[in-house]
Amino acid sequence: MEPIITLTEKCRKCYSCVRSCPVKAIKVEKNYSEIIFERCIGCGNCLSNCPQHAKVVTDKVGVTEKLLASDQTVIAVLGCSFPAFFHSVSSGQLVAGLKKLGFAEVHEGAAGVELIAGGYAEAIEKSAGSLISSHCPAIVDLIERHYPSLIKNLVGVISPMVAMGRFLKNVLGPDVKVVYLSSCIAAKFEIQAEETTGAIDTVLTYRELEEIFKNRAINPASLKEEPFDGLQPHLGRLFPISEGTFKAFSIATDPLDTEIVTAAGEVNVMGIIRDLASGRINPRIVDVRFCYEGCIGGPGKNSELTEFYKRNLIISHFKNEAPYRTAPHYLEQREPLPLTRSFANKYAKFKVPKGSDVKKVLHATNKFTQKDELNCRACGYRTCREYAVAVFQGLADLEMCLPYNLQQLEEDRGRLIEKYELARRELDREYGDEFIVGEDMKTHEVLDLIKQVGPTPTTVLIRGESGTGKELTARAIHRYSKRNDKPLVTVNCTTITDSLLESELFGHKKGAFTGAIADKKGLFEAADGGTIFLDEIGDITPKLQAELLRVLDSGDVRPVGGTAAKKVDVRLIAATNKKLEEGVRDGWFREDLYYRLNVFAITMPPLRSRVESIPLLAHHFLEKARNKLNKSIVGLEDRAVKAMMQYSWPGNIREMQNVIERAAVLTHDEIIKLGNLPLVFAENYAEEADDVPDLRSFKHEREPHVMRVEKKLIQRYLADAGGNVSKAAQLANIPRRTFYRLLDKHGLKGRGANS
Repeated sequence: MEPIITLTEKCRKCYSCVRSCPVKAIKVEKNYSEIIFERCIGCGNCLSNCPQHAKVVTDKVGVTEKLLASDQTVIAVLGCSFPAFFHSVSSGQLVAGLKKLGFAEVHEGAAGVELIAGGYAEAIEKSAGSLISSHCPAIVDLIERHYPSLIKNLVGVISPMVAMGRFLKNVLGPDVKVVYLSSCIAAKFEIQAEETTGAIDTVLTYRELEEIFKNRAINPASLKEEPFDGLQPHLGRLFPISEGTFKAFSIATDPLDTEIVTAAGEVNVMGIIRDLASGRINPRIVDVRFCYEGCIGGPGKNSELTEFYKRNLIISHFKNEAPYRTAPHYLEQREPLPLTRSFANKYAKFKVPKGSDVKKVLHATNKFTQKDELNCRACGYRTCREYAVAVFQGLADLEMCLPYNLQQLEEDRGRLIEKYELARRELDREYGDEFIVGEDMKTHEVLDLIKQVGPTPTTVLIRGESGTGKELTARAIHRYSKRNDKPLVTVNCTTITDSLLESELFGHKKGAFTGAIADKKGLFEAADGGTIFLDEIGDITPKLQAELLRVLDSGDVRPVGGTAAKKVDVRLIAATNKKLEEGVRDGWFREDLYYRLNVFAITMPPLRSRVESIPLLAHHFLEKARNKLNKSIVGLEDRAVKAMMQYSWPGNIREMQNVIERAAVLTHDEIIKLGNLPLVFAENYAEEADDVPDLRSFKHEREPHVMRVEKKLIQRYLADAGGNVSKAAQLANIPRRTFYRLLDKHGLKGRGANS
C-alpha cells in the first residue's frame, strides 16, 4: 500500500506539490495531482507544502491498534529524534505511555546506530572510491530511482531502523512484531523494499502516535516514569542532528577536510548528489540526510520548535541518562548480526522527447521564441522546457502554464465582450423600442406610476388582463431602477410544472430528486443584485407561496434538498391576471403573501378602454412588422383602422401585435387593408359602419405619419450628435427641454437624457 495518498476531493490543482517535489514525482490528472510512487523518494515535501492538506500519510493507526489488541508480542522502537518532538514529557513518561497502550517493551532506535557503526568503519577502510551513507531512506530512494550511476557508491550497510528490527527478532524470535516510531516518512517506503522486508512490521509517525494517545485518552505527562528496555545507547543518541553520524560512528571530522563531507537539507543534498554524479567532487565519504538539520527536521517534525531548540533537546537527552532495564538475553553472546544490504536500479524510464516534440508543446502554449519562455515556475517546473518535457511524458498538461492561461482568459474575455455586444445589439433591436405607446389618459397614468416607483426598491404588483403589457411594464420599471445594470430575470409561473418551479426559483442540490445529477443555482440567486419578475404569480401552489414569502421576509434562499441558506438581494416584481383578493377569500392564495406583494400596485388598462390610442399602436406595430419582415409597407387603410377601433380586443395588445404582423405577411400591396385582417374585423365593421365616427379629418389622417417622421428625425439628430442631447437639440434648432420632451414622447434615450 502506498505510504502517501491523495485525497482527490480536496486537491485544487495549485501545483504546490509539483513545485516542492525535488524529483517531480507528481502526475497531474484532470481534476487532481497524484504521486508517481516509482519516482517518489518519500521526502514528505508534498505533505507539508499542500495548502489543502490533500496529500496525507496512509493511516497506520488502525493497523497498530489491531496489533496491540492481539495476543502477539508487540515491541515499540522510538526513533532517535523523539526528544525533539515529545519535548513536554520526559523519556520515562513516554515509555510509560507506550506500555499503557499495550507495547510489551520500548527500545531506543539510537541503539541501532551503534549496531551498524562497525559496518561503516569496515566499509570506509575497504573502499577505494567515494562512499555515500545509506542510513537515510530518502537518499537511498533518490539514488536508486534517479541517480542509478551512484548505486555503487552507497555504503552496503542497513539503516539503524532495520538493524533494530533484525536485532529484536533475532533475540525475541521472528514472530515478535516491531513498530518503529519516527518523524521520517521515507521509513514507510523503506520497510516495503525487497532488501529490508520483514525487519520492521509497521512504521508510525510521531503524529500518528499522538493520535493513538488521544483515542485512548492517555496523557503521558501524568504518568510515572518507566525505564527503557534493551541495549542502552550512548553516542548513538547524537545521530539525528547534523554531523551526528560521525560522532556516533566515532569518526573524527575537520572543517578543512574535503575527504569527509556532511550535508543536510534538500538544497545541499541535491547539489552534492549532482556533483558526485558529474564527477566534480570525489570525497572519501559523504554523509547526507535529506531533511534540514538531519532527522530533527523531518516531515513529521514539531513545527512549533526552532531547529536550534530541538538540537538542544537531543543533546540534553544524550547527556542525561534515561532509566534503563536491560534483560540478560539482550547481553548474551550471539552470532554477528547481518548488517549488509544490496541496492537495485529502480530508475523509472520515461520516453525522452526529441527537440521537435518539445518545440511542439512550447508552441501549443504560445511560446515561439526564447523571449516567450518566462520560466515563471507557476507550473512547478524550473523552466518552460522542463515543463514541456513533462507534458510530453504525460506528467503535466497545458492548463498548468499560468501565462498561457492568462492569455487564453484575455482572449476568451475579448470573445465574450464581442458576443455580449452582439447580444446587446440584438436585444436592443428587439426590445429597444419596446416603450409603452399611447396618448390616452390611462397610459399616462401608468407611465407616471412607473417613473415614481422605478428608482425605489419597493415590491410591485402589476395587475391586468392577459396581453395588456405587464411584462413590458416590468421591463420599464427595471429600466428606471437603480439596478438597471444588473440582470432582470423573467419567470412565467404557468409555463413550468409545479414540481420543477421550486427548483427553478431556488435551485437544488445534487441528488435532491430523480434527475438532479448536479447542483443547480436558482433564478433568485441568478438575479442577485437585480430584479426578478414573476409573471402569473396567482398560479403558484400554497407550498411555493410559503417558500416565496420566506424569501421575501428574510432574503434567504435555500435550494431543494439543501440545508444551508444563502442571502440574496433581489427586487421582486410580480404580475397576475387573477383577482388575488378572491383567492385570499377562497383560500387558494395566502393572505400574508398578498399583502407582501401588494405594496405598490399598477393596473394595466385593457385595450378596449384605450380606443383613442389604437391608431398610434397600430402604426407602431406596423413599423415593427415592416422591419421584421423586411417589407415595404407605408401604412394602414382607413377602414382597417376604424375596424380595429370597433373591435373589443379580448387578447389586448398582444393580440393586436399578432393581428398586425399577420396582416403584414398577407398583404401584397404597400398598405394593409381591411381584407388583410381576420374576418371578424370586417364583420364588425360592416355591422356598425353607420355608428363609426368620421375619421377622415386632416388631423386624424396626419397624426400617425407625423409621429413616425418625427421619431425618425429625432433619431437622426441623435445619431449625428453621437447621442449627446444638447448637441442634437442645437442641430435641430429647438430648445433642449423641448428635445427632452420629444425623447420621452417617443421612448428614446440619449447621453444625459432621462430614460
